[in-house]
Amino acid sequence: MSLSCTRRIFASRIASVLSVLGLGAAVAPSVGLAQGGQDTGIRKLNGEGKPGSDKDVIMPVVVNNGLIYVAGIGAHDSRDQKEWTIESHTKIVMDKLQKMVEIGGGTMDTVLQANVFLVKIEHWDGMHKTFATYFPHGGPSRTTVAVAALPGDSLVEINCIAAVAKK
Repeated sequence: MSLSCTRRIFASRIASVLSVLGLGAAVAPSVGLAQGGQDTGIRKLNGEGKPGSDKDVIMPVVVNNGLIYVAGIGAHDSRDQKEWTIESHTKIVMDKLQKMVEIGGGTMDTVLQANVFLVKIEHWDGMHKTFATYFPHGGPSRTTVAVAALPGDSLVEINCIAAVAKK
């Protein structure tokens, strides 16, 4: 029997014991272990860059295999709706998006792909002009679609995939 097979059996037995004790779920996500003790390499992070809990339904940032997945971010503007513009909402969203990409270990230059959701397709020009300011070295591939409504009455929501920056 090889040493790696012995380690795998040991890890599997430890995982079983922890599961029976109700500790498996508490330990596995924080160390990136899947059933059987194999490292999944998946990191699920909250908006502060800390590991998410089992109670979190949606994680703002997931890092796996050198890629950063950022969940959809809206403006959730608390100002009077009369003051809302697509430019201000896009800036709010892009600032938050940049923070999430950085939490995952990337930069705006490593953003590979973005999906933009607008409540009005007529907002495309204003969104695009603001969006472009975040990518002075060329932007990612992007899809933009109009939708009926967005959570929090945001005028725009954006998600993205970025690469972890090389150190």
